[in-house]
Amino acid sequence: MDEQTRARRAACTTFLGGDGWVRPAELLASIPPDVYPDSYGEGGAVTDLERYVAELLGKPAAVFLPSGTMAQGATLRVHADRRASRTVLWHPACHLEQHEEQAHTRLHGLIGRPVGARHRLIELADLAAVAEPIAALLLELPQRDLGGQLPDWDELARQLDWARDRGAAVHLDGARLWEASAGYQRQPAEVAALFDTVYVSFYKGIGALPGCCVAGSEADVAEVREWRRRLGGTLYGLWPAAASALSLLPERLAEMPARLAHARAIAAAVAELPGVSGLPRISVIPDPPQTPMLHLLFRCPAEKFAENVRRLAEQDGVWTWEEAQPTDDPAVVRCELSVGRATCQLPPGRVAEILNSLVE
Repeated sequence: MDEQTRARRAACTTFLGGDGWVRPAELLASIPPDVYPDSYGEGGAVTDLERYVAELLGKPAAVFLPSGTMAQGATLRVHADRRASRTVLWHPACHLEQHEEQAHTRLHGLIGRPVGARHRLIELADLAAVAEPIAALLLELPQRDLGGQLPDWDELARQLDWARDRGAAVHLDGARLWEASAGYQRQPAEVAALFDTVYVSFYKGIGALPGCCVAGSEADVAEVREWRRRLGGTLYGLWPAAASALSLLPERLAEMPARLAHARAIAAAVAELPGVSGLPRISVIPDPPQTPMLHLLFRCPAEKFAENVRRLAEQDGVWTWEEAQPTDDPAVVRCELSVGRATCQLPPGRVAEILNSLVE
């Protein structure tokens, strides 16, 4: 984001997505004044958070790490080191595949093998087509790049059974597990129980300072903890991020069902907007939303959309997106809407009105 765009955002008073623009002072205020610090990841708020997350996810142990890139690479390495294969199966839009500069290969010697098609969820038939031995199956719940879609619960169980029958570990990329639990109408521990190890994030959805946990067996977590130190993640003090997560998790997790209901109400309001030549100018993916997030397809050329975004911010003080994602159709752009506290302050009709102004 360039300085001009930052200034434009700072001048806005209404924010469409997530918790809006949370200023540093507000974020730091999520750290309780009586927090007890850790020492190199031991004791204090860090140990308290690890115990809380382990209980929340129904796992014997958990370890706090500063980033998901560090956490998931280390966890998958632990699984691979115990098996004869270095291959990990994942969706083509997997974060490790798309956004981590191939860290899984260069740091851990893992081989990522995308399965299935990018435009849909992994299916059991995709897995059954794999003949080589595998170390682990990684599934992301919900699948962010598909608008927060979730596989059917029984289908999910069948996929995990397939992996275990082949001696592989099953790992959950649960950066948004909190949203997935609302979509499944199940507690986080019920979802986590299906997996050997679970990664969860605290700044996505929860809105805490950056940081994450990996939960699993005592043996798996102990090895991930050693890799945290080897990878430089055992800082002198990890307490600020851990304390922020610990203070925000209970309240924000309790909000997820209401956020999902709001996402679905927004989708219904968007469906009422007028179309052009029998086609909707805005489409929701998936419709209805399966989690408190959704993707929006705007039938509007990228330049015109960007012009409307700037106009809305400068004239009406409404911040929507920094930029839209292109699609295969030059007349259509795509945006992600994460439904958070700022979104929930806006009635669904008002959200639809804002969205409609971006394609006028």
